[in-house]
Parts: sequence; C-alpha cells; structure tokens
Amino acid sequence: MAITKATAVTEAAPPVEGTRHDRRETPPAPDEPRRLTSPLVLTMLLLLMVLLQSPVRRALSAPVMQSWTTVFVAVVVQALPFLVLGVLLSAAIAVYVPPSFFARALPSRPALAVPVAGVAGAVLPGCECASVPVAGALVRRGVTPAAALAFLLSAPAINPIVLTATAVAFPRNPEMVLARFVASLLVACVMGWLWQRLGRTDWLRLPAHAPHEGETKGAAFWDSVRHDVMHAGGFLVVGAMAAATLKAVAPQEWLRTAADNPLLAVLTLAVLAVVLSICSEADAFVAASLTEFSLTAKLAFLVVGPMIDLKLFAMQAGTFGRGFALRFAPATFVLAIASAVLTGWILL
Repeated sequence: MAITKATAVTEAAPPVEGTRHDRRETPPAPDEPRRLTSPLVLTMLLLLMVLLQSPVRRALSAPVMQSWTTVFVAVVVQALPFLVLGVLLSAAIAVYVPPSFFARALPSRPALAVPVAGVAGAVLPGCECASVPVAGALVRRGVTPAAALAFLLSAPAINPIVLTATAVAFPRNPEMVLARFVASLLVACVMGWLWQRLGRTDWLRLPAHAPHEGETKGAAFWDSVRHDVMHAGGFLVVGAMAAATLKAVAPQEWLRTAADNPLLAVLTLAVLAVVLSICSEADAFVAASLTEFSLTAKLAFLVVGPMIDLKLFAMQAGTFGRGFALRFAPATFVLAIASAVLTGWILL
C-alpha cells in the first residue's frame, strides 16, 4: 500500500521546472511545400528540351521560325553596341558629373532655361532609365522643375548615341535623324513651358536622397551599368521578339490595314512604343524593321518611346509621385503624337 500511495503521489505531483518532465518534445513541423528554384526550373526545361528535341528541331526549321529568328537576331545585333555605349556614357554622367554643374550652366529665367536644358540633352548621352533620377537630382540642386523636365524628355531622345543609331537604322532616309531631333526637342520644350505655366509644386514629390548616396563613385558607376544593362537589355530582347513576331506571325492583311490608314498607323506604333518600352539606343532598329508602316508612323514610335512607356511611367511615379505621373504621362503622349505628325508632314 505504501508503494502504491507513493506512486500515486508521484504521478499526481506537477513536474518540477528544470527536470526532464518539462522537456516536452515539440511535434514535428508539417512538411512545407517545395518551391521551384531557378536551377530546378532550368534543369526541368533542359530535360524537356532533350525529350522534345525532334519536334523542336522541326518547329525551328519551319519557314516562319526562320523568318522570326532572322529578324530577331538582326535587331539585337545591330542595336546592342549602341545600347552598351549609351549605358556606359549614361552611368558616367549620372555618377561623375555633379548636378550643381547644370544648375550653374542654365539661365536663371525659367522661360530661357527650358530650351537650354532641352538642347543640353543633345550633347549629354543618356538613356531614359538614367534621365529620371538625373532630373530628380537637378530639381534637388535648385534647377527649376520646368527645365529639369525638359532635360528628362530630351536627353534620351536626341543625344548623339540615339541620333547615330537612327542614322544607321535608316541609311536610305537620313531625314529621319533631323525629324526625330526636331519633333523630340519640340515636345521637350513645350512640356517644360506647360509645366512652368500650369504645374503646381504639390504635384511634384522628390526623393529624399540621391540614388547612389553612400557609395563610392566606382561602385555607383558599376551599379548603374549593371542596372541599366539588365533593364535596357531585357526590354531590347522583348522589343526584338515583338518586332520579329509582327513580321513573321501577324497576318499581312492586318499590318497593311493598319499601315494604309495614316491615323491608325500612327496610333498603332505610338501605343506599341508605350507597351514595348524599348531603350532609346535600340528603338530605331525595331522601328526600321516595321517596313509596312510609313516614315511618319515610325517617327511617332521613335518620339513617343523615349518619353513615355510602361517602365518610364513606373519610374516617374516612383521618383516624382503618382499624381505627377498621372498628369505628365498622358500630356506627353498626346503632345508627342502631335509633334511627330506635324514634323513628319513637313520633313518626311
């Protein structure tokens, strides 16, 4: 009986802290679902390609795929050197040229600063990916917003790299270089003047610090190069794929219908420029591959693209605020189309 009572007392007593009784084993966690990683996806794709190599070979040997590959490779190979050179120069300017230089170089009167800033874009290479943060830095350093916005629009559209690429892409139409310069500069100046007259300071929100603050100049330079190459290169590939698809897959009747109607042709390529979001150093080669369309429609593609597209809208909203982007982007789009049509009617 004594043993039984002792056992009962022992069993009823609560476990003492620090003894082995309170060391309860945690139940095993349920198995988490496995996630697909990039190496796993690549391995699966390679295995799938090996298993389906015969159908893939037959598909690639089809005439439509050969035409698609020819256009795609031609666009990428022609545009890539200009893209790389533009990215290097853009990163050098963004990192090594102090924004205070522009504040000192521009006239104090906003009405005069706008065209000067617009023309400055012709001598300072830079893609649209770099023009947005540079414009934000200009405003932070005291440049009037109207002049900074004129520079934002003109720099990626009329700089030497872009104009040289346009001349190479249109060897039989040298007037396209002048038309692109005039139409793009006109849009940049008019948008700057419109902001001077109608813009409000509460529409413009600026970042609190520079994009490369805290980094050495060398690190900031290579960070800018890597960022722009990845983004601009990806959009170049997408644009080349879209151009090749239009050439190889889209029914010729559709393209001829759009190209035969002057207004529809201009609107089609303007919207295409917004959707494709191709870097300005490479968009001339994509436009030149759309042989069904008129030079004026191609000019609309070249004027709209560097000024407003999907990636630029996102960058402008992130840098200057969504309220600014929602007002600035539609006005730029409409004015770019009008300027391209007017310039094309006169020069082309």
